[in-house]
Amino acid sequence: MAFVERPIEVVDTLSPEQFNREYYRKKPVVIRHLAKDWPALSKWTPDYFRSVAGDQQVPLYDGSKADASKVVNEPDRWMKFSEYLDLIEREPTEWRIFAFNVLKSVPAVTSDFTNPTLTTGFLNDFPMLFFGGAGSKVFVHYDIDLPHLFHTHFIGRKRVLLFAPEASPYMYRLPFSIFSHEDMKPDEPDFVRWPALNGLTRYETIMEHGDTLYMPSGWWHHMTYLSGSYSLTLRALDTNWLRKLHSVYNVIILRNLDNLGRKIWGPKWFDYKERTAIARTNALVGA
Repeated sequence: MAFVERPIEVVDTLSPEQFNREYYRKKPVVIRHLAKDWPALSKWTPDYFRSVAGDQQVPLYDGSKADASKVVNEPDRWMKFSEYLDLIEREPTEWRIFAFNVLKSVPAVTSDFTNPTLTTGFLNDFPMLFFGGAGSKVFVHYDIDLPHLFHTHFIGRKRVLLFAPEASPYMYRLPFSIFSHEDMKPDEPDFVRWPALNGLTRYETIMEHGDTLYMPSGWWHHMTYLSGSYSLTLRALDTNWLRKLHSVYNVIILRNLDNLGRKIWGPKWFDYKERTAIARTNALVGA
C-alpha cells in the first residue's frame, strides 16, 4: 500500500504563454525566480517585521483538532507579534499565524511585492501571510474560495504535499467543509485505517527562500514547516464563471451551514461529520 509519488516540477522562470499552456488549471509548479525583483526577498527578515508591526497582537492557531465551540477560523490564542517572531526563531512550536492580511495588518510592506504577470484575476485586497514554527503543520485542505494560489516562501524551508481535485472523493473530506478528516495525515499515511488513500498520487516539494509555488484552483495541500519561516500567498480567481459561482456558494452558504451546525449541535456535529467522511469514503473502495 502506498501513494504514487510525484515531485512537483521546478522551473526558473515562465512566460505567460508557457504558464497558460502547461500549468494553468492543470498542475502545480515551483517557480524559482518569480519573485526575484521583489524588495521583500531581502527586506522581510524577522527584525524588519518587528520594526513595522512588532507591537500588534496576532491570531495564533495550534495543531489540535477543530473545537466544536468555535466558528471556523477562530484563533486559539493571541500573542504580541514580536514575541511570536522570537518564539519561531528560538525553538520548534506548533503555533502558526493563519491568513494574516497584509493590507490591513502591515500596510507598510505592500509595496514590497507585485502580482505575477502570468495570469489575471488577482484579489488585490487579500494578500495573506502565513507564519509557522519548526514542526508546525497545516491540516490537509483546499481553499474555500477556490482561487489559483501563488505561494512565495521566505527565510526557512517548508515541505508541501499536494493532491489533485480528482482525488477529492478519496480524501476523507468532512461534510460541509473543505478539510479532510483531521486524523488523516498524508505525511504519515496509515493505509490500513485510511484505505482509500492507497494508490492516490501525492505531489511533493521542499520550498526554500524565494521559491513560488503555483497551486491550481481546488488542489488539496498539506504543509509542514521544517524551520521557523513564513510565506506570502497571492490569490487569483479562475476566469470561469461557474467556478466563481462555486466559490461564492462555498464562502456564503457552505461555511455558514457548517458554523450553524457547530452552534446547534456542537460536538455531535463533529462526530457526525467524521463518521460520514469515513463511511462515505471507505464505501468507494469497498472497505
